[in-house]
Amino acid sequence: CTVIFTRMATKDLHKPISVLFCNLAFSDLFTSFSGFWISMLFITNPDITIFGSKDMLAPYALYTVSILSTIYNLVSIGIERYLAVAESMRTRFRVTRNRSIAVVLINWVLAFFLGCLPLMGWNCLHMEKNLSVLYSPFCVDYLIFIAIPNVVVAFIIPLFTYLRIIIILRKRKLRMKACGQATGTYKSAEIQVARTSIFIWLLALISYAPFFAGVIFDATNHQCPIDLYPGVYIFRNCTAMLITMNCLGNPIIYTLKAKTLGAKLKALKCLSTSRVRACTI
Repeated sequence: CTVIFTRMATKDLHKPISVLFCNLAFSDLFTSFSGFWISMLFITNPDITIFGSKDMLAPYALYTVSILSTIYNLVSIGIERYLAVAESMRTRFRVTRNRSIAVVLINWVLAFFLGCLPLMGWNCLHMEKNLSVLYSPFCVDYLIFIAIPNVVVAFIIPLFTYLRIIIILRKRKLRMKACGQATGTYKSAEIQVARTSIFIWLLALISYAPFFAGVIFDATNHQCPIDLYPGVYIFRNCTAMLITMNCLGNPIIYTLKAKTLGAKLKALKCLSTSRVRACTI
């Protein structure tokens, strides 16, 4: 909420990256509220969260929507930052506020469509087989369908974009060095980008890897849910807590660090013959 109010109160909201930051904060807020809804159901009636019921279908679906939206927003931010650096001055004409809003809408439509598939009938309410142990009444094949592609998207695309940003900054630093110009600011920016990228990867790994491991366990498990109580359900609750911690970590990494990093790179201008210029990261 603090991130959303701060962004809306400033005059920088017209910037494309500010639109993505605001939407990321809204996705994190949505994740927190849907997780709170599931927690209240667990407190009031623990059995339905263990053995599954129709009452858990909507909360789990909204929780899935919010997680998918957060992942797509993180990927969109990485792509926007890559375009800002790779395309230099031309990106001002390519990545506009309207296009950022269009990306936000596409992210939410895709997240709602995939997350609400169980509400449209892809669930195991009336089936004994293929039933998820951790997230009943979801089906195991639905969890695999959701988890595997999005885990690949969440880890591979940010890896490519942030590594490319670091490589581009390093090439420009070497080009400036060859021209006999000072490269201290570029070196500082390169270190900052590398550090932020590591934080992003570690946060995503810590937050989503246990959930992915739970889905793999669901797909390979053949034991009765009673035999797995309570250890496997404690693990499930821990994965939910880690995802919620991701919602707290995103504002710290993407908002508090963005101002410092942006100030360092905004003033950079390369006067080499190839007219290479740096944009804000």
